[in-house]
Amino acid sequence: MELIYHIMDTLLPFSWTEYTFMKNALLAVLLMTPLFGLLSTMVVSSRMAFFSDSLGHGAFTGIAVGALVGIVSPLTALIIFSIAFALLITYIKHRTAASADTVIGVFSSTAIAVGLMVMSRGGGFSKFSPLLIGDILSITPSDLAGLLAVDLLVVLVWAVLFNHLLLLSVNPSLAHSRGISVVRIEAAFAALLAVVVAVSIQWVGILIINALLVLPGAAARNAARSVKEYHLIAILTALVAGIVGLFSAYYLGIAAGAAIVAAAALIFFLSLALRTRVQR
Repeated sequence: MELIYHIMDTLLPFSWTEYTFMKNALLAVLLMTPLFGLLSTMVVSSRMAFFSDSLGHGAFTGIAVGALVGIVSPLTALIIFSIAFALLITYIKHRTAASADTVIGVFSSTAIAVGLMVMSRGGGFSKFSPLLIGDILSITPSDLAGLLAVDLLVVLVWAVLFNHLLLLSVNPSLAHSRGISVVRIEAAFAALLAVVVAVSIQWVGILIINALLVLPGAAARNAARSVKEYHLIAILTALVAGIVGLFSAYYLGIAAGAAIVAAAALIFFLSLALRTRVQR
């Protein structure tokens, strides 16, 4: 890490580089935001915004259940419960006559209610409240190593599943007719989303993490003219929003997660305005 810090000191002539926590936060942004940009393309194309929002609620419950049953590592509880929650929603969605948004809404509201009940037991909710807004400035070198591992996992799964996911997002019936197991592919993508949300939620925050899974893809959809451009613009949007948001948080003294989302929202509205102008 010392070598990376030295390179950052050399390349970035800013006052904040003297603080190790800011260097760690910038590295986290560089590792985390491209993941959100990449995944947001499929979240937007597959109309999974509501589903990704429910994962935050599931993660919230995972923390509570982990604390209740005595799991030492909160991250372990987060990942296990989030994956189970995502897979259960996917399974029930394909096994019931109820609409997908109804199933997701039921699970989402139930998860947040259970989480609140467990966390508020004995007046202990205050110690979990920082998770609502996140704190990227608290990230450590060991956390960065975990993020790098998640990056590699996402790239590997994406390379294997991309064509199936793309076809599934365009036409599920056609995907099924070509022998693609719709449930399995959706479950794999849901589990991947759950892992990313679980790993990132303590730094981004439960209240706003879904925005980072929607805004980059939504902005890219306004500007892209091909699938390749769509993914590239989404990743760049998330990356630029992350850097601008982090710097804004430092200089303005505001929450970093909220600043990153605000920057992404600004890019989205700019892309929407430009698209409207071009169409005219």
